[in-house]
Amino acid sequence: MTIKRFLLGLGVGVSIGIWLQNKKGPQNITPETALKKVKKAMQPTHHISGSWIHMVPETVTRQSIDYHVYRGGISTATDTGTVQYEFLVATNSGTIIELKPL
Repeated sequence: MTIKRFLLGLGVGVSIGIWLQNKKGPQNITPETALKKVKKAMQPTHHISGSWIHMVPETVTRQSIDYHVYRGGISTATDTGTVQYEFLVATNSGTIIELKPL
């Protein structure tokens, strides 16, 4: 009877753990993943020569909406020289919030 109780308790514990893992909400992507997403989005039309990203997220407001973002930059090589872009990427989804040339 003791082994049955142990296995029952173990099964309930694992089930609750899995349920809680799914309930704790969306996780932030890593800064490295955010940078990869921006580079992938720009690669078809730009030759990327350098990039950087802040590792600490920040909060910015755009059109009265607060976003938690990573800030970074991309350097691209063109026929006329180097063009630098600054970007903001949402920490929860990897969506590019802003991309502008400097």
